Amino acid sequence: MTTTLAPPVPIGRTAVGALGLLAVATGALESVVTPTLPLLQRELDMSPSEGALLSIVLLITGALITPVAGKFGDRFGGKRVLTRLMAVVSAGGLVSALAPNLPVLLLGQVLQGAMVGALPLSFIVVRKHLPAGESKVAIGVVSGLFVGGGMAGTLVAGPVAEGLSRHWMFALPTIAVMGSTLLVNRLMPHDPPGRSDDAGIDWPGLLLLSGTLVTLMLVLATAPDIGSQPLVLGALLVVLAGLVTGWTAVERRALSPMVDLRMLSRPAVWKSCVLTFVICVGTSMAVYLVPQLFAVPTDAYGCGASATEIGLFLLPGAVLASLAGPIGGIGARRCGSRVVVTAGVVMMAAALFALSAVHTDIWHLVVGKALIALANGLCVTAMVTSTATSVDQGDTGIATSLVLVTRVIGFAVGAQFAGALLTAQTPSGSDVPAESAFVTGFVIAGAVTALSLFVTRTMSKGAKE
Repeated sequence: MTTTLAPPVPIGRTAVGALGLLAVATGALESVVTPTLPLLQRELDMSPSEGALLSIVLLITGALITPVAGKFGDRFGGKRVLTRLMAVVSAGGLVSALAPNLPVLLLGQVLQGAMVGALPLSFIVVRKHLPAGESKVAIGVVSGLFVGGGMAGTLVAGPVAEGLSRHWMFALPTIAVMGSTLLVNRLMPHDPPGRSDDAGIDWPGLLLLSGTLVTLMLVLATAPDIGSQPLVLGALLVVLAGLVTGWTAVERRALSPMVDLRMLSRPAVWKSCVLTFVICVGTSMAVYLVPQLFAVPTDAYGCGASATEIGLFLLPGAVLASLAGPIGGIGARRCGSRVVVTAGVVMMAAALFALSAVHTDIWHLVVGKALIALANGLCVTAMVTSTATSVDQGDTGIATSLVLVTRVIGFAVGAQFAGALLTAQTPSGSDVPAESAFVTGFVIAGAVTALSLFVTRTMSKGAKE
């Protein structure tokens, strides 16, 4: 007997507004760590390597949870999965707010990483309840509000942490997440579940990839102390090799792999992955190093900026990053992806090399960070566009998921390497790394980024998308 699902109930602006409020709240909660990282390092007595780990753990969790959340949303209904995911995020925000030390704060950030799956789930809900034309507008509104929330979090995190405490910096946006989730649950009708995927979810692949990323971060965090604990680092490297081998074998045999490695045999895909990794390494090194340099005392070689000032100084970069997506999409359509990627790589490498030479004034760092954020957005948008249009329509999700995972690994490696570099070059008994550590970091990031030009030369010019 065949059962017919009831058609979805149309929604109005109030329900879309509730999703928008949730996007603002999650965007704010996601962004509070970056401008306040130097403050958190001081209050929790963290090394630069530990600070780098804190800055990326949310991103790693998000990359792992997003494909699972999307599948569950299609199978069981977007609203049902979204509200449960936000319960996990709220729990993570409360853990972060109450955290007395770094391990507990890391746990909170791991739980908060579930918020990255909120946007695709919101899109599932909107598409099921609105006509095609209206759903595009609603998706654009929700996406824009998420970016706006991130900018708001960047601005207010410092004043809240300094005026109240670091605990309230997490608590206030968490309360907003909880309230907006209740609104979504009340105002948004349930969407009918979709067809069940017989292949299911690649749980072994997900667990092995999680272990691989965590072990990789531990290797990079432990590297500066190789002289005192070589056996620990050696054991971690052995574990990492085993996890990578196991994950590769599982993904090759899975019916519905989380990351289809066979897609990497296509030149357009592996080139996009290589470029994404290299560019994100350079970007994440700057994302980590610039706030640290802002916070270095003026009697040393830095700017002596407070958490509030750091948030203000990072705002231009956040604005340009939000504009980079549309600009990159238009550029790829008119000029082709290779032109946009090449322009972005040149801009980023130039900015990184410039920062290695001049970084004593605030405007040096503000302009350099803004250019790097714009360049990264241009490159990633163009590469995702190129990848999505170079494969069959049915393979779009698989190919772009490879780029997503590569992006996360690049960000994680770059930030952790930068943190390890500062840790290794911090004199004993001092909290301030040597200035040469920042110079070395920017030079390495610029050189790695510039090397990607050899790959961009091999990209096909392609039709203008």
